[in-house]
Amino acid sequence: MDATNIAQTAAAIAPVVKSGPAISAAGFAAMGAGLAALGAGIGIGITGGKALEGIARQPEAQGKLTGTMILGIAFIEGIAIFAIVIAILALGK
Repeated sequence: MDATNIAQTAAAIAPVVKSGPAISAAGFAAMGAGLAALGAGIGIGITGGKALEGIARQPEAQGKLTGTMILGIAFIEGIAIFAIVIAILALGK
């Protein structure tokens, strides 16, 4: 590229750069809350699937596996709620 092409490219993108961000703070907070919910859903799905797999392999361990699964799901939900609260607090600033 020569100097004229660089100057033309810079002139073409200057209005875009000066216009500011395309996504507002509310958009970022909504994306953060959505990602937290998505991550929690994936984590709960994996946890439930692995617990069912373990129960299918060893039915006598059902009580122990179920209790551990419920505790793990509670921690996953707690992390998701914490992430959503942080996204909402970030929106307020």
